Amino acid sequence: MKSFLEWFKGSTKIKRWIFVILIGIAFTCYSFAKILVTKEIDFVTLAKVIGMFVVGFLCIVVGIIYIQRRLLELIIEANDDTEKGQNAKVNIKSLIFNKKVYEEGPKIVVIGGGYGLNNVIEGLKKYTNNITAIVTMSDYGRNTGASRKALDSLPLNDIKESIIAMSDHEELMRNLMSLKFTNERLNGLNFGDVFFTGMNELYSNISEAIQKSTEVLNITGKVIPVTLDEITICAELNDGTVIEQKDRIPEIVAEKVETINRIFISPSNCQPAPGVLEAIQEAEAIIIGPGSLYTNVIPNLLVKNVSKTIKESKAIKMYVSNIMTEQGQTDNYTLADHVKAIQAHAGKDVFDIVLADTAEVMPEFVRIYNREGSDIVEANISETSNLGVKVIERNMSCVKKDKIIHNSDIIASTIIEFICNDLKFEDKQNETEYLLLNSVLKEQKKIQEKKAKQALKNKGKSPKEDSKIKQKGRKSKFASKYQDRVESIQNADAKIAENRKIANEIARKEKLDMEAKRKAMNNNMKELNKKKKKRK
Repeated sequence: MKSFLEWFKGSTKIKRWIFVILIGIAFTCYSFAKILVTKEIDFVTLAKVIGMFVVGFLCIVVGIIYIQRRLLELIIEANDDTEKGQNAKVNIKSLIFNKKVYEEGPKIVVIGGGYGLNNVIEGLKKYTNNITAIVTMSDYGRNTGASRKALDSLPLNDIKESIIAMSDHEELMRNLMSLKFTNERLNGLNFGDVFFTGMNELYSNISEAIQKSTEVLNITGKVIPVTLDEITICAELNDGTVIEQKDRIPEIVAEKVETINRIFISPSNCQPAPGVLEAIQEAEAIIIGPGSLYTNVIPNLLVKNVSKTIKESKAIKMYVSNIMTEQGQTDNYTLADHVKAIQAHAGKDVFDIVLADTAEVMPEFVRIYNREGSDIVEANISETSNLGVKVIERNMSCVKKDKIIHNSDIIASTIIEFICNDLKFEDKQNETEYLLLNSVLKEQKKIQEKKAKQALKNKGKSPKEDSKIKQKGRKSKFASKYQDRVESIQNADAKIAENRKIANEIARKEKLDMEAKRKAMNNNMKELNKKKKKRK
């Protein structure tokens, strides 16, 4: 009896909905009774009776729905044993993000390396925990830094970056992984290197050590090196020059003013690490890139059986294009050139969808990259489509800390939309996976819309005013975000023009003064000459 009465506590918030249901029953019963006892009924009375019945029926339905909703919330509160879950006000949306349900998200494999790939991971972890990042370990023989040299540790930079991207607390994880000890006995050593060296000694297997590390660090998903063999990424240039040091490829390409003919790995028959092929086979979506084309993306596809397994997979296979070219690797490359390079090394069926960026980036930021030898990758859609792939256009670039990067939310939502459409095609709209994905997708879109509206409010503009501005002419998507900066640039340009005008005016006056002085001198000379003649 005591447990039964607990359902009616104020904290359960159920009594209000029971009261709504009782009101609905009363209105419904009254309308039925009114019909039964009335011998003659006019139109006005009939309308009132029908109105009362509709109101009563709606009260019953709403009460039942919200009681069920509240019961789900109570179940979540009772089963969420995390500190965050116990202290937070749980609502029905928490069911979407509850870890136990979240584990049922789609299995997605991301292949590549570098900052671009980590951006994709940051977006995807909002939808699923089943993310597997396959990255290269290609810096064998290079003891970069005193820490790695002292510990003789493995080249795990890309592994560490992916772990940071998958963490729920990225900034804290980054600070931890990059921490350098100041203790006298550990002076100069890096925490990340020490941690992975310890895990490797504990398990005597780097693959298992990395897997256990992700469990210890409680990150979203898994990180797997593409191979455990000691590999070297080599480049062959068009003039026949072979470069056997990954980090020297851009430098030598720039020196020789040559382009890369092909990339290969040595040894060429290296075996994939345990779990790589299995992850690809089980994946519902395989995402290749973004990242350095010749040193982070293509080398993964050259490991034995990786490309073959991807081609045989029935998963959604997508290539996320780079936004900017990379000096010494992809100078002057278009979108089609990127796709051709991958197809030349790994075959034509390695992906069937290309996600291309068609956003407008403010010239102010592009010029920064131009000074470093990079430029925007031209999205030549028609030429790329002729390569046997479907091109999806998205405004997926954004500016963060003066850097042009991929918008992780847009890339992730595009991938999830494809997975949802695939589930629809298989008539799986009523399955848990589809319902959860669709709910999170809608929620994330609402968040994005709120952010956009908030950005407009911060600039003192309403959505209507913004739409009027867009109707007058096409503007950069960053126009509202960087309006202050644009205005400052325009003011600076106006001042420069004004200064030039003043300088020109001063120069003109100086010229007039000089001419006046010359005339005066000439007149003086003439006067002197006249006086001399008179004296003679």
